[in-house]
Amino acid sequence: MKGQNKNLTPKESKHPTGQVSRPPVVVILGHVDHGKSSLLEAIRDFDITAKESGGITQHVGAYEVEGPSSGGHPGKKITFIDTPGHEAFSAIRARGAQVADIAVLVADAADAVQPQTKEAVTVIKKSQIPMIVALNKMDKPTADPEKIKRELAKIDIIVESMGGEVPSVEISAKTKQGINELLELILLVAEMSDLKADINSPAEGVVIESYLDRLKGPVVTLIITNGILNKKDIIGTSSAFAKIKNLEDFQRKTVEKAYPSQPVIVLGWEKCPGVGEKFKQYTTIEEAQKNIKKEEIKVISPSVIAVGSDQKVLNVILKSDVLGSLEAIAGVLKDLPQDKIILRILKSGTGDINDSDVKLAGMSQGQIIGFRVKINQSVLQGLKKDKEKRVKIKTFDIIYNLIQEVRQMMEKSLTPEIVRQDIGKVKTLVVFWGEKNRQIVGGKIINGEVRKGLKIEVLRENEKVGEGKIVNLQRNKKDAERLIKGDECGVLFEGNTKIQEGDILVFYTEERKKGEL
Repeated sequence: MKGQNKNLTPKESKHPTGQVSRPPVVVILGHVDHGKSSLLEAIRDFDITAKESGGITQHVGAYEVEGPSSGGHPGKKITFIDTPGHEAFSAIRARGAQVADIAVLVADAADAVQPQTKEAVTVIKKSQIPMIVALNKMDKPTADPEKIKRELAKIDIIVESMGGEVPSVEISAKTKQGINELLELILLVAEMSDLKADINSPAEGVVIESYLDRLKGPVVTLIITNGILNKKDIIGTSSAFAKIKNLEDFQRKTVEKAYPSQPVIVLGWEKCPGVGEKFKQYTTIEEAQKNIKKEEIKVISPSVIAVGSDQKVLNVILKSDVLGSLEAIAGVLKDLPQDKIILRILKSGTGDINDSDVKLAGMSQGQIIGFRVKINQSVLQGLKKDKEKRVKIKTFDIIYNLIQEVRQMMEKSLTPEIVRQDIGKVKTLVVFWGEKNRQIVGGKIINGEVRKGLKIEVLRENEKVGEGKIVNLQRNKKDAERLIKGDECGVLFEGNTKIQEGDILVFYTEERKKGEL
């Protein structure tokens, strides 16, 4: 990878209409624990050219790989957006930017379809782009891809092997199984989509990553959608402009030109544009400046809503560096599921975190979330002096990380769900002994199994009359750890009721499961 896009020829004269084929741009979405980041890493490692070139040393928001040489698309390139989360992708889309051509939905073949999987499906459908299902973690002995396919079918994602139209592939990001097939499938879907770009038009595209480097100044990653970008070109978004000083590919190597679908790092911005903003090429700096929307220091209308006394609420004060980022983040936060807990944005505005933000957070027991902003010195000093305020302030430079943190805050506020699992049943045949809250009873296991340490529910004529736990378990007067259906047993019961002959003892476990949105 030398920065030249092999899918496009730089000789525009061969294309009088300007229309040329371009590589696909791919986004990977799915549940947070199902291996999106691992898959992105596996694809990077799979690309031998990238390895030979020294690999990727810094997150730049997007990268290119070459498809497998053994398939039907040798030498073809694919661009991956390195934002492993549908919230970050939604933030880009919230700015009106259509950046991805294909979405890969990652699902853990050894788990189940999770709420975030369903959210990712909703985002993909709204984007109206082709989907590929990647059934990950096939290296696990418990992997059951057919089960996941059936669960996906319930949310209207029917894969080809089940008679649908959505292609799927079984992979393991850990062992690299199926990575070759996934890349080939992406290229096949791209070929069917007949992706085109106009290289004779002025350059335009989307901001994928934007941050301030202490030495280099604003560092901005773009994906080009049309035209060819050159050094010294003048480009601008709705919030910033640049006379390009240097162009770098995703491996931070200097290039002279950048072509459609190619991620490129641009230096020379006068300030950082917002992620998801569209950029265009201009003939003069003055023209670019005219198209910048004046940044207003204003507060977006807070989403203070009335809630019932029994509803859980997380109060948030949101601050951002620029209005564009603030609008995008607020939009994505409002799309988080709020059936179980309501996210209430008490205040959202641009600028650094100040004393009034802290005061509001203290009064409302809220959290302060900042994106690319600083905390005023007076706030830091005040929190040091008064450690009892307990106002939590967190700042972020990456949208995905911010959204994930708010999601985790919401989930931590939920009451853990108690999940009960019945293990076995014993019919009481005889009561041997009783003292205070303990009894020794004999019976027969009529269902499941019985183990030490289980909880017990006492049923009499199908009505619950008490509960307790098993202290000891015996068979033929010898201690036992586990007995199964058909065995006779002696049980040392400790509980709040007296067991009688004929009672049914239900043995069960209870597990505290953390809340999920």
